[in-house]
Formats: sequence, C-alpha cells, structure tokens
Amino acid sequence: MASTTLKPHQRELFGQPIGLYILFFTEMWERFSYYGMRAILVLYLVKSTTDTNSGLGWTNMEALSLYGWYTMLVYVASIPGGWIADNFLGQKKSVLYGGILLVAGHSILAVEQMWAFYSGLGLIIAGVGLLKPNISTMVGGLYKQGDIRRDKGFTIFYIGINVGAFLSSLIVGYVGEVHGWHYGFGLAGIGMALGLIQYLVGQKYLQHVGNFLGTSDNILDREALKKPLTKIEKDRVIVLILSFLMVIVFFGAFEQAGGLMNIYASEKTNRMLMGWEVPASWFQSLNAMFIIFLGTLVASYWAKRKLKGKEASSLFKMIMGLIIMGTGFFFMTAATIEFQNAGSSAMYWLVLAYLFHTIGELSLSPVSLSFVTKLAPVKYASLMMGLYFATTGFGNKLAGLLGESASKFGEFSVFTGIAVFCILFALLIFIFFKKLKALTHGAEDSEHIMHSYDSE
Repeated sequence: MASTTLKPHQRELFGQPIGLYILFFTEMWERFSYYGMRAILVLYLVKSTTDTNSGLGWTNMEALSLYGWYTMLVYVASIPGGWIADNFLGQKKSVLYGGILLVAGHSILAVEQMWAFYSGLGLIIAGVGLLKPNISTMVGGLYKQGDIRRDKGFTIFYIGINVGAFLSSLIVGYVGEVHGWHYGFGLAGIGMALGLIQYLVGQKYLQHVGNFLGTSDNILDREALKKPLTKIEKDRVIVLILSFLMVIVFFGAFEQAGGLMNIYASEKTNRMLMGWEVPASWFQSLNAMFIIFLGTLVASYWAKRKLKGKEASSLFKMIMGLIIMGTGFFFMTAATIEFQNAGSSAMYWLVLAYLFHTIGELSLSPVSLSFVTKLAPVKYASLMMGLYFATTGFGNKLAGLLGESASKFGEFSVFTGIAVFCILFALLIFIFFKKLKALTHGAEDSEHIMHSYDSE
C-alpha cells in the first residue's frame, strides 16, 4: 500500500510510528520543565537569604527532607493518575490535563511568595501524576504485541526525556543561579507550554492510542475489562511487583543526583575550569548528555547480545543496571577521600560517577518501562504504569532520607553504603532469576518470532 493512502496515525518515520515523535517532544518539554526545576530546587532552598540572589536559607537537612517528599509525591501521584485514566478519561486526555496543570504549577513558582512556592509544587505533583504514567503507556500502545520495535521505541522516547533534562540543567540552571531563582522556575513553565502546544497539534497521529475504553464502540474491548485475571496474567503481575523492588533501590541511589550530589558539587567540589567556576547545577546535565550519546549504543549492545542467543531479557538487564549503578558510587567514595585529604575534590569524580549511573540507567529504566507494557494486563495498563512510577517515587524518598543521613554519618559512609547495597541486592535477585523469568510465561519470547514473520 502506498504511503500516500495511509491515515496519519498509520504513517512511519525512520521505521517508527510518527506518533512516537509527538510523544517524544511532549515528554522532552515536560522533562525540561521538571528537571530544570529540580536542578535548582535544593540550591534555592539552601541559598542564604542575605545573598544577592537570595534563597530561603534552609539547612541541608531541611532542604533534602523537602526534596525527598516532593520527588516522592510527584511519582506516587502516578497511581491516582493511572486510575483516573483507566476509569474516566483515558490516557490521551489525562496527558492533556496533566500538561495544563504543569504549566500552571511552574508559572506560579515564578511568583516570589511562599504561598506560590507550595501551591506551585502541589500543581506540579498533580500534573506529573496525570501525565507521566499515561504518556508512557501511550508509547507502548503504538506497537502491537510482539513488535520487536517496542524496546527501541522506548529507548528513542527515553532519549527525548534526556534531551529535555540536558537542556534544562544548562539553561534553567544558569538562569536560576545567575539571574534569579524565580526566573528559572518561570522558564521551566514556558518549556512545558511549548510541549503542550505541540501535543495538541500532533493529535492526528495519536488517534488510535490512549482512548478511554469505557466509551469505545468496540464491545469486545469493554467486555475484556470485565474478565478476571488469568493465571498467566497473575504470574506476570507478581514478576512486575518484584521488579519494582529493584526500581526502588535503583532510584534511591540514582536520585542522589538532585540532592546530596548536587550539594556536594556546590560545597565540596573544585569547580574552577580555566579561571571560570562551573555552576553546580550544570553537573545535572551530565547524566542526560551521556544518555543522548550512549542511549542507542547501549540499546544496540543488548540487541546484538540477544541475536547471538545470549541472556538479554529485561530482568537480566535490570539486574546488571543496578550493579553498574552501584559501582558508580565508588567514584564518589574516592571523591570524599580526596576532600578529606585536600579540602576539595576534583570534578572528574562526579563525571565518572554520572557516567556509570547513566549506563546503569540505560540498562534498567527504559527497559523497565517497556517491561510494564509487556506484562501488565490490558485493563490495568495505566494503573500498573502508575504503580511503576510510584515505586520511583518511593526511591526518591529513600534518596532524600539517605541524603539527610549524610549530616550524621558523613558522605563517605553514605556513598560507600549505597554502592555496596546496590550490588548485593542485585546479586540476591539474580539468585532467583530463572524462577522469575519463568513466571513471565515467555512474554518477551514472541518478539523474535514477530520480527521473523515481518521480514518475510
């Protein structure tokens, strides 16, 4: 069939549905707004009230406590966000309303009043809760069951997330630290507004995904929501829930980036580069930059490994991702030792830590997103995605608690403890790997079959 006869939502670009790129840019701008605000939030909280660009003057412990609660609630809100989509709005409308709430939340943060500060955070929590789980579920909906392009599609989508994160850390971080914190918050709102506009413009490419089944004309879809879960579906849900434990541990470590590692970069790292001091918030861009450059390489490595018949299941990738993440924290251990001996630590320790964290993230995070869409029962698709993001929220809260503990135990103990625990926990999961993989009932085995069929 000639491409000119295809409907907009059936068209492809670079071998992927065009709808993927609409969601790519929507998520890119949403992450621009979120990570831009995250890059300066803790720095704003701890900045002295007497400085030219004054902050709130909170202690490190107070700032990290709020950071932990906020980043937890942002993702825990994905549970009601997914439930609302499954039962009332559908994913497409939930993303729209979430985007509107986010624009309002980031815009209100630009107002220099405490009521605006807390109101803005509340609106952002609600907005991310509606948008985040449902846009990811829509990505999965672009592909038929067994379509081998799904994992690559999620990797492309994930790169979009990190393009936004990379730009925001540099732009919003610079504006916030140099020109004013509230200008930075306002700039994040402008980014989200751009994402919302292009999402609305691209609706013709998303006609077949994200619709509320409760109002569908397809009687079979409505009936399938009413049926009880099968034995296979129940087993797969069990595997998902157990895999979420890895997600909690992973993000408990990973989210030190915006908290303890952010403060460490600001207070204990020698940031002078050829006579110019690098803004502390800029280190937040390293993770995103590495993802942009390494995303397709890591995905290709796992794809080639699978074609060679070697172990490359989602569970295996997640285990390896957690081990690599833990290893990265040993570089922060080295940084603390150098600080104890010399009074400051070099920037390259942070760079190396973020490099390993990124490789670990690429092996776990986009894979776990795709894993949810493969194993979750259709009628609970958004809810399970919401639960996934809620686990990342619990990981964020864990990160805040670990960051707070540095005031008591010191950075050396916290960074080294995180490294050791991540590696040991991953090895513990690996002991039960074969049993867990069996409970997926071949959910990923069909991908190669589908690929072979499509190539004929």
